[in-house]
Amino acid sequence: MYAIIATGGKQYKVSEGDLIDIEKIDAEDGSTVTFDNVIAVGGDELKVGDDVKDASVKATVMMQGKGRKVVVYRYKRKSGYHKKNGHRQLFTRVRIDSIQ
Repeated sequence: MYAIIATGGKQYKVSEGDLIDIEKIDAEDGSTVTFDNVIAVGGDELKVGDDVKDASVKATVMMQGKGRKVVVYRYKRKSGYHKKNGHRQLFTRVRIDSIQ
């Protein structure tokens, strides 16, 4: 069984036992979170729309972290302009416990 959930402006296909990295949410390590924005639930047959309005996905927060550094480099030729910036995106790693 799998589900498609939406969180942080993105959609994720998840199954029980999966570890996924999502956009940072305010939750302590080891706490349980519930994702109510379920788009679809699949298994023997795919259910979408009103069939999944009561569906939810429970997950456990494993850790908070920062992703790889992304280097942003701006450059204009012949004018001597260049600028270098870096960015590390914050994420939350969760383990999917159950799909209801």
